[in-house]
Amino acid sequence: MIVLIPPSETKAEGGAGALDPAALGFPSLRGRRRTAQAALRRVPLKDAPAVLGLGARNADEARWNRALASGPVLPAIERFTGVLYDGLAVATLPPEARAWVDGHVVIASALFGIVRAADRIPLHRLSGSTTLPGLTLKAHWRDAVAAAIAGTGEWVLDARSAAYVALGPAPAGSAFLHVETADGRALNHFNKHSKGALVRSLAESGAEAGSRDDLLAWAAASGVPLEPRGESDLVLRV
Repeated sequence: MIVLIPPSETKAEGGAGALDPAALGFPSLRGRRRTAQAALRRVPLKDAPAVLGLGARNADEARWNRALASGPVLPAIERFTGVLYDGLAVATLPPEARAWVDGHVVIASALFGIVRAADRIPLHRLSGSTTLPGLTLKAHWRDAVAAAIAGTGEWVLDARSAAYVALGPAPAGSAFLHVETADGRALNHFNKHSKGALVRSLAESGAEAGSRDDLLAWAAASGVPLEPRGESDLVLRV
């Protein structure tokens, strides 16, 4: 079982060591990672706020992209912050649950394609909706990321946002996760938090699922309000 989650624009600073491209999961993406990083580094700092969609408050974050190879690294699950990651609260998980996250959670990335939770990555600023000069991220990543996901042979629970699904769809038979209220209204802020909380519940219980039916059985036994939708999707009621 793999749980695919989106990254976050906000990130924790700090870390140790430097990026080791050979140590990252999904080695089939290594060449495309080099290409994306080179394209990002080529963006002049004076143009970076406009290219990356930064405002006055966070314009300095463009400088992160100048130290991709030399800046300190953290596990991806600790590097990303924000609402979904607040819901997961990985720092407070017991060791067994953290090991589950490291083994089952895969994070989408505009810069790295996809990474495993434990992969150590530097600070960077690049979103899935960005178009870099000479590089369209959707075209760059779509087929390679889709092949990397499918190559795991694992059943996939896809909790990514649409922008990151576009960078590499999960294979047929995967389940896309929706979050809605009891009366069917879609959510934004609480959508993300609820996804993080669901991943936490999976980790704490050590859940294993090879199909949507398996996950629905786990949810019923765990009191998680998860429902089927259509032939493959799932709805989490909050």
